[in-house]
Amino acid sequence: MNDMQLTERTVGSTEIKISARGCQVYYGSTHAIKDVDVDINDKTVTAFIGPSGCGKSTFLRCLNRMNDTIDVARVEGDIRLDGEDIYDPKVDVVQLRAKVGMVFQKPNPFPKSIYDNVAYGPRIHGLASNKAELDGIVESSLKRAAIWNEVKDRLDAPGTGLSGGQQQRLCIARAVATSPEVLLMDEPCSALDPIATAQVEELIDELRENFSVVIVTHSMQQAARVSQKTAFFHLGNLVEFGDTGQIFTNPKDPRTESYITGRIG
Repeated sequence: MNDMQLTERTVGSTEIKISARGCQVYYGSTHAIKDVDVDINDKTVTAFIGPSGCGKSTFLRCLNRMNDTIDVARVEGDIRLDGEDIYDPKVDVVQLRAKVGMVFQKPNPFPKSIYDNVAYGPRIHGLASNKAELDGIVESSLKRAAIWNEVKDRLDAPGTGLSGGQQQRLCIARAVATSPEVLLMDEPCSALDPIATAQVEELIDELRENFSVVIVTHSMQQAARVSQKTAFFHLGNLVEFGDTGQIFTNPKDPRTESYITGRIG
């Protein structure tokens, strides 16, 4: 891994945005996540890495309660956003997911116009009181997702007609349109070509100025390029968590070193 380009970027805010303690996830009788403790900082990109099936996506989905949609899934432990328990029965899951946005592995624009894809969230959450405000949110979201110049003259065209990389940036615009505080990304580049991947990676670096970004990636090079903090998962355990440069150059746990050097995975 010596040829991996480790980019030294300043670690973002030290303010803790999400805190998990004793997190367990069960799928029926399968114990998928075992006793995970982690603090995720605000305005920082945190990468979850590890072999396929190690639990990184499962844990990511705990952070906005997406596992609630799976009948056999059960989550235990304590997960807090800004100190508030997100699994408290009083929590409105729809509002939680507006605060903790998500971008999936495969671009999944709605079968609507580019405009309506981005306007959908602000509409249902009542974030705009008139058309001019909604227009403003759509424009600023598309600009934040670095796709405005490519689509500004065809906002009425279907989102599904865009290229794969453009669709994924549209999905990022849709996610940021509700003014979330956290952006979860589950392998957002795995379906994209290298050029589109580079565009999304550049975008992730810009997004951390305003959001806490958590990215699951199967690419160690990508984790090294875009993140300031890295968590290594293996067999449902969080093995090691720390500054990205330290994880890749001086891991403390032999399992992390084995994965980084390609002996496991």
